[in-house]
Amino acid sequence: MSSSRLREVRGGAGPASPARRPRAWSLRARLLVMLLLVVAALCATIGVATEVALHRYLINKTDKQVQQANDRIVAELDKPEGRRNPRYGRPDPIGAAGLGSGTLSATLSNGEVLFGSFYSSRPGPPDDLDPETYAAIEAVASDGKAHNRDVPGLGRYRLLAIERPDGSVIVTGLPVDDVYDTLERLAFVEIGVSLLALLAVGLGGSALIRVTLKPLNRVAATAARVAELPLHAGDVALAERVPAIYTDPRTEVGQVGAALNRMLGHVASAFAARQASETRLRKFIADASHELRTPLAAIRGYAELGRRAGVDPEPVLDKVETQAKRMTALVEDLLLLARLDAGRPLEVGPVDLTALVVESVGDAHVAGPEHRWRLDLPEEPVVVVGDPARLHQVLANLLANARTHTPPGTEVTVKVTPDGELVVSDNGPGIPADLQPNIFQRFTRGDTSRARAAGSSSTGLGLSIVDAVVQAHGGDVRVDSEPGRTTFTVTLPRFTGGPQEQHTVGIGGSINVES
Repeated sequence: MSSSRLREVRGGAGPASPARRPRAWSLRARLLVMLLLVVAALCATIGVATEVALHRYLINKTDKQVQQANDRIVAELDKPEGRRNPRYGRPDPIGAAGLGSGTLSATLSNGEVLFGSFYSSRPGPPDDLDPETYAAIEAVASDGKAHNRDVPGLGRYRLLAIERPDGSVIVTGLPVDDVYDTLERLAFVEIGVSLLALLAVGLGGSALIRVTLKPLNRVAATAARVAELPLHAGDVALAERVPAIYTDPRTEVGQVGAALNRMLGHVASAFAARQASETRLRKFIADASHELRTPLAAIRGYAELGRRAGVDPEPVLDKVETQAKRMTALVEDLLLLARLDAGRPLEVGPVDLTALVVESVGDAHVAGPEHRWRLDLPEEPVVVVGDPARLHQVLANLLANARTHTPPGTEVTVKVTPDGELVVSDNGPGIPADLQPNIFQRFTRGDTSRARAAGSSSTGLGLSIVDAVVQAHGGDVRVDSEPGRTTFTVTLPRFTGGPQEQHTVGIGGSINVES
């Protein structure tokens, strides 16, 4: 048997649907219900307090009147027989002056009513009490306190029993039906006023909540419009924002609106970065394809040339080897950049930067003897933290960049500061200002503005590798260029460990490297 059928057999209604649960109500509905509950609780509290206070006041007032009536009756009984009121033909205390209509009086002896009188509104002597009322009167405790009793035929009474010195008990009472009728009418009035108040609060509160939550609706509308935007791909223009009037940080809704605007700003920045990354990736793929296509086309051409009869294979193989080396260097550079982008760990250790500079400048002098190479080293060796092979590649790329993009006879100075900065400068033609912001991007070349050595095989990845390697070391590289002066400054973290064996060179001052 299915669970739903089982519930029907047992007579159960099953769990309430989510739409009926209070947590599924709208914020407006919950605020209105809570407001109505608070008003209803206030009305009930005020009504109960009013009823209790008025009941206590009226009962206390009646008790005082009963006590006064009892005092008059006792005073009448204490008069000599000749001075008692002869109007009624018998010594009845009901003849005491000042007793109001509805006053009840009875004399008890040994717990039984001897006689009792009831003073009605008509003139004349008082009426005798009906024997049916005796039981209610005899049940009143003579403790000096007034008690509520239902007297048959007369209604609800406030009765006071006082024991006299002779052992008799005088019971005096006044009707309290008017008191309870007043309280009942007051309760009906309070209920009616409370219902009207709840209706007014419901209507006014609904309108007030609607106006108060209008800014929140605007925030939700902005979020809904953003949710409908195609954000998965392409150039995303995320211009939706919460209006400034709904972003006041002094209000809760304003805090939500301001937080949403900040989040949308971060998302827009992330989309812009993603779009820029995709653009760079597409350009990178196009440039890499172009760079690889050139040597591949050359290799294919030379291979076809080698198939022809009568062609000397040695020059052809040399050309194929040259193009293969060019393509291999390009692929290795791309692989290095990919590894650095992937965050591959480096072999970090203390590196003598001065010795590395001397070695790299010596290699550059051999590769470019037509340039003038100059060293500017401190008196003491400078030790930094890094990967020796990668830092050597940084130096080699910077020196190759200076050698490749400056004419023969250019002076290239390599300086190491005691703070661990590496400065490579030349007095060449400089880098155009519009090219400097993108100088460290991949496949960026300055061939159109800086003299390029004939036959150079630059791929535009050298400075990209410099930037990536330096960033991987936690350092920084920057360029400052103008006609007649170009300076690359590399900042690396200094080595602060304990003393270790170092293979250093003691070279200080400025040195010109000559052939």
